[in-house]
Amino acid sequence: MNAERNQAIMKKMRRLEIRTRRQVDDTLSGQYHSVFKGRGLDFDEVREYVAGDEIRTIDWNVTARAGRPFVKKFTEERELTILLMVDVSASGNFGSAAQSKRELAAEIASVLAFSAIRNNDKVGLILYSDGIEEYVAPKKGRRHVMRLVREILFFEPRGRGTDTVKALDFANHVLHRRAIVFLVSDFQTGGDPDTALTNLRRSMRQTGRRHDLVALHIQDAREKSLPDVGLVALEDAETGEVVEVDTANPLIRARFEEEVEQRNEELRRGIRSEGVDSLELDTAEPYLPAIKRFFKNRQRKHS
Repeated sequence: MNAERNQAIMKKMRRLEIRTRRQVDDTLSGQYHSVFKGRGLDFDEVREYVAGDEIRTIDWNVTARAGRPFVKKFTEERELTILLMVDVSASGNFGSAAQSKRELAAEIASVLAFSAIRNNDKVGLILYSDGIEEYVAPKKGRRHVMRLVREILFFEPRGRGTDTVKALDFANHVLHRRAIVFLVSDFQTGGDPDTALTNLRRSMRQTGRRHDLVALHIQDAREKSLPDVGLVALEDAETGEVVEVDTANPLIRARFEEEVEQRNEELRRGIRSEGVDSLELDTAEPYLPAIKRFFKNRQRKHS
């Protein structure tokens, strides 16, 4: 049985690799490079000050020792660190279309990871639920990326809930240099939604000061509207709470849609207010056009 399961896993990963690498090679690699490359500077050397140099680049320690002014010389950063933070809580297993939210998250992460290694960047991974499930330090290479994809797809988390705040705090602790952090989640949390959003904004603000944070909101259409199928029992995948809903009632369906859209709009505003770029993706829609638009808009914004 284990041999058959391993064979099925390898086949699924191979199909995913072929599909995502083709998309990277054909359309995304150049956009990734232009959007994320060269956004930082690496220290190169010190040299003597010449007229016209920026005073802010003076190396005061070397200047004091030498008795004459020296400035720091920088070169464009050649290598970036990419960190994929993927929510693997129980709600990610839901999917009413051809794939679940977790499967879409794995495909998006695969596209980003292959784009990164195509540009000789390092890629790391944090899997989290209501705790940190696994951390894989950033490295380069195809074998490393395939390990990350496998973990996202098939890792069996211990927790069922979601604690994005704890995950962002952990990322700040393990990342010792500036990185591009892709936060991939459905942002479904238990408890009071206002408190949860306030805490999320605070953590995003802290992470955004140190790193380039990008939020990818994975959704499923069935979570935004109810079908007219009569009385149904709805279970919260993360808390196990079950409620009965009469979906035949048009007022109930309309109120459900309004509440979901209100929560999503509050999330959008909250993320935007912290200066974090975000992208919404749906399991039933092709993600490639959305990513291309996102890259183009981000390039225009930061140019």
